[in-house]
Amino acid sequence: MRGIVDGLPSPHPLGSTLPPIYLDDNLTQRITAGLDEVLAPVLNVLDNLDAYIDPALALSDFYEWLAGWVAVVLDERWSPDRQRALIAQAAKLYGVRGTPRGLAAHIALFVEGDIDIEETGAATWSVSPGSAVPGNPVPHLKVRVRATDPGSVDLRRLETVVAASRPADVPHDIEVVAR
Repeated sequence: MRGIVDGLPSPHPLGSTLPPIYLDDNLTQRITAGLDEVLAPVLNVLDNLDAYIDPALALSDFYEWLAGWVAVVLDERWSPDRQRALIAQAAKLYGVRGTPRGLAAHIALFVEGDIDIEETGAATWSVSPGSAVPGNPVPHLKVRVRATDPGSVDLRRLETVVAASRPADVPHDIEVVAR
């Protein structure tokens, strides 16, 4: 991802680390200086690795690479701040993936508006066996987005987000309405 940068000094020159017999050898010092020039960008990246993998600090050409680490597809039309926010939130969202709260949070990163999620399933406990089971036995998920401008919502992308974040094998419907 990074290449040779003319004039970039090596933070760890090799020539000075050689045994004393080679410190005054001109040929050896020139060879190690050449290696220093090639290795300087690599060593600088490794010394600053945290700046490359932190979404708040990463360079713009690393966004797509970081997004690939957390399995997120970025929208090129978004501002860099919004792309950084999505990458930073992605790992947290996987902890609540498949829940209504997680689905709403994931949708909110892609769509501006109010998000309502209706699901048919439920869970409870009872001290008496054979009591009624909550919810509906047929699983279904309804996602309703109330947007200021419903026409601005990319339905294909919204469908992809919902399909990736909903509980597995649960059919869903999406409805986009005006606020």
